[in-house]
Amino acid sequence: MKKKNCLWSVWLLMVLSVVPDVARAQVNTTIGADVVNQYIWRGQDLGNVSLQPTLGLEYKGLSLMAWGSVGLADAADTKEFDLTLSYTIGGLTIGITDYWTNDGQDPNARYFKYDAHGTNHVLEANIGYDFGPFALGWYTNFAGNDGVNKDDKRAYSSYVDISAPFHFATCDWTATLGVVPHATDYYHTTGFAVTNISLRAIKDIKVTDKFSIPVFGEIVSNPCSQKAYLVFGFTLQP
Repeated sequence: MKKKNCLWSVWLLMVLSVVPDVARAQVNTTIGADVVNQYIWRGQDLGNVSLQPTLGLEYKGLSLMAWGSVGLADAADTKEFDLTLSYTIGGLTIGITDYWTNDGQDPNARYFKYDAHGTNHVLEANIGYDFGPFALGWYTNFAGNDGVNKDDKRAYSSYVDISAPFHFATCDWTATLGVVPHATDYYHTTGFAVTNISLRAIKDIKVTDKFSIPVFGEIVSNPCSQKAYLVFGFTLQP
């Protein structure tokens, strides 16, 4: 089997492994799309007005999610297609995400190119726990187009965040603090750095008795880069 097809084979085998049980149990499907005025990810500016669709399946805590982003105003904005395989039991979630963007080591931006030193993919492992009043997550790149550290070696770039949801003034809010624990040019840090302080509010706008549109606003600051952003968006879903 060719190396570039190995990861897709893993995704396919994981899906096929649950097919015999699908007919006997409820499988939840997620379909939706966000429209945002700016694409801000972990305190980094990745583009302007963007459309960000989601398609996923969830079965007994096991989920496979596809997520993408494409710029609507600027053709030079990041184009992205991510696949996340995760498992949740109680408050614990573990997973692997395959990130692909049009910017990377391959000048032709080929999706199925997985060469170690010529791919646009980044593979990230993550683990998190939802304690109720707050949630903690750790994310580490382990393969692909990762950044390098001060010694020009693979950084195994990591990101850690803590988030706390709360309800206030008819809106659902989430406060988040995100840090990068060590030097990596993937997050443009030279050591431990706070890269994301954000406050997000969501409110459903009722359209009919059976249909509403979630609208959200978010203030994001990146103390490391000394940048700040005001994000607005809405979600379309069945």
